[in-house]
Amino acid sequence: MTKAEIVQALYTKVGGFSKKESADIVDMVFEMMKETLGRGEKIKISGFGNFVLRDKRQRPGRNPQTGDPIKISERRVLTFKASQILKQALNPRNGNGAHDELIEDEPDEDEDEHDTASATPVAPASSTSAPATGAPLAAPAPIAAASVPNEAPKE
Repeated sequence: MTKAEIVQALYTKVGGFSKKESADIVDMVFEMMKETLGRGEKIKISGFGNFVLRDKRQRPGRNPQTGDPIKISERRVLTFKASQILKQALNPRNGNGAHDELIEDEPDEDEDEHDTASATPVAPASSTSAPATGAPLAAPAPIAAASVPNEAPKE
């Protein structure tokens, strides 16, 4: 989402402001955030997360291309930690476990497709279909894999 899209959303959803006023409000909010972080203060937005500045000390490092040692200068970095409410909104959980069952069912369907194609001597297809049929894993794969490489050097 861009700043222009935020301005447009404020203009359409809140109403009562012109587009210029909406743009000014968004600019003022971002400016206040920059000033607050510039003073070294945290920004806590309830239900969203925290913006925190961390001071990193100078430390030794290496240039990844040349391998030469260098000094990484001290600096201030901005980190964001999402609140639990935001995390839950981004990763909704289905309480009945239906999603987990659906994921388990999908590979079975794929394995059934491989079972019909396992008549061809291809080692990966037969090894993936073996758990679905209950057949031993080692028997089909070595036979198919051993026959193909041994025939190539004889010719």
